[in-house]
This record gives sequence, structure tokens and C-alpha cells, in this order.
Amino acid sequence: MDKEAIRLRMEAALGIFRQDIAAIRTGRANPGLIENIEVTVYNGQQKMALKQLGSITVPEARLLVFQPWDTSIIREIKNGLQEANLGFNVAVDNNLIRLSLPPLSTEQRQEYARLLGQKTEAARVRVRDIRGEYRYELQDKKRRGALGEDDFHKQGEELQKLTDEFIAKIDELAAEKEKEILAND
Repeated sequence: MDKEAIRLRMEAALGIFRQDIAAIRTGRANPGLIENIEVTVYNGQQKMALKQLGSITVPEARLLVFQPWDTSIIREIKNGLQEANLGFNVAVDNNLIRLSLPPLSTEQRQEYARLLGQKTEAARVRVRDIRGEYRYELQDKKRRGALGEDDFHKQGEELQKLTDEFIAKIDELAAEKEKEILAND
């Protein structure tokens, strides 16, 4: 069992989870809310994520400012943001696009908390699936006689410790995000 390969795969699953929950809205502005939104630019010739088109800053708690590197496409970016229908007020101010976030209602907060719960469980399942693959590999080695009983149990315990470590990280990130979602500004 290659412990480092397992750790890398679980780290990748954790990274996907981080990216997933960054897009969940809280009461505060966060670049993760818009950075992966794809907009069609250059007269419909290219579809690009906002993070590829400019920089995103957070000057205030409920304000995102997007500054495109190529100001000739600012209108296309604005239109793409409006089409994304995120519930933000989108306005062009010289060479900047300002996105103001209206406060979240209690119902919206609860819905986002439910969404977080679904994404959290999906991340746990990904980590457990990785564990399952390697556990099957261990069982196969044991059946073929390539792994003794003691080694099988020792490696199984190491695999479970690694799994528990990553599930705890997922739960910790989820708890932090839930606190942000449910906090009244």
C-alpha cells in the first residue's frame, strides 16, 4: 500500500471540496463566489472563467470588484455576470465591474446550509471510496498470499487513520463554512 499515493488522492478530494464550498454564498463577499463563472467574450469566440480575465477584490463586506485585464470586453463580462443570475447587483464603473451582494434572508441561509451538507457528504463519500479501493487492493494481496495477516491488519489500520484524518478536515471546513452562512452580518 502506497500511503503517499493515498494521501495525495485524499488531498485532491479535499481540494475539490474546498473549491465546491467556496462557491456557496455566505453573508460576506468572497472571490470564490464568482472566480469560476464562465463568460463568453471576444464576440462569442471564447468562454473563459473570470479568474482568467481579471482580478477580483473585496473592498467591503458585501461588495466584489472585478477589474478585467482587457477593458474592451467589460460589457461582455457584465452581460455574462447578469446571465449567471447570482442575485448580485452588477454595475460598470469606468474600467471596473462592481457586484453588490444583497443581504441573505433566513430561508436563503437555510438553503445554503442544506447545500453545504450535501457537498460535505459527497466529499466524505469520495474519501471513503478511495479507502474502499485501497482496502480491496489489500484484501486481494492477502488472498493471493502476498500479504500476511498482521501486515493486512496494520495497513488496514493505517488506511483507516488516514481516512479519519481527512474526514475530520472535511468536517472542520464544513463547520467553519456553516458558521459563516448562518451568521447575521
